[in-house]
Amino acid sequence: MSTVETAAADSGGSLHQRILSDISEKILSGAWAPGHRIPFEHELTEQYGCSRMTVNKALSQLAKAGLIERRRRSGSFVRRPQSQAAVLEIHDIRIEVEALGLAYRYERVARQKRRSSAEDRGLLELDAAGPVLALECRHFAGKRPFAHEQRLINLAAVPEAGEEEFLDIAPGPWLIGRVPWSEAEHRIRAVAADDHAADALDIDPGAPCLVVERRTWGAEHPVTHVRFTYAADSHTLVARFRPQG
Repeated sequence: MSTVETAAADSGGSLHQRILSDISEKILSGAWAPGHRIPFEHELTEQYGCSRMTVNKALSQLAKAGLIERRRRSGSFVRRPQSQAAVLEIHDIRIEVEALGLAYRYERVARQKRRSSAEDRGLLELDAAGPVLALECRHFAGKRPFAHEQRLINLAAVPEAGEEEFLDIAPGPWLIGRVPWSEAEHRIRAVAADDHAADALDIDPGAPCLVVERRTWGAEHPVTHVRFTYAADSHTLVARFRPQG
């Protein structure tokens, strides 16, 4: 390890982590657009005063996270990070984001406890009007919005949710930790971003988006309906099947 690397490690962060953070920030902020060539390894080695092994380790991690693409003899280039989620699983977005090697952040945008409207009852498949909790949230990957969440919770099935503010924890993992679900339904569709979704995801109105809607039931009672909206180029849904019989 060089003297510069030792000093950086002693100050609380390795040069490897600094290179990782610097390049990630440039990509996620848009300073380096998709297709931009990352400086060559020898250029980064000189810039950071470190070994080529340290640079290679950082670039390899960025490539594994899907932020860059490494091409033999051509160098490394920026690509858009693309997560993969299993179609039939109820997953935690935090895990999805951290698998990309990016910092996760959650933000509650709005919370409203109300008597269910006709639209609410349709989304939750409720037979009669009752109390619901409506939530709007954003999930971030690094500094960039990753997913926009719009959720309804049936308070007749989960009354304790009415007392939770959901400021520090997202409603998805909160529900999974408290309410056993017995059945789930996924609907997946492509849409053009309306003004509200475009503002939430920091994309242009009309940009292509992937919407995943999910309903869950517990003990035959509707628990929640949630709509996740992703920018189309940042998310992939994956399903693996085995033949029956």
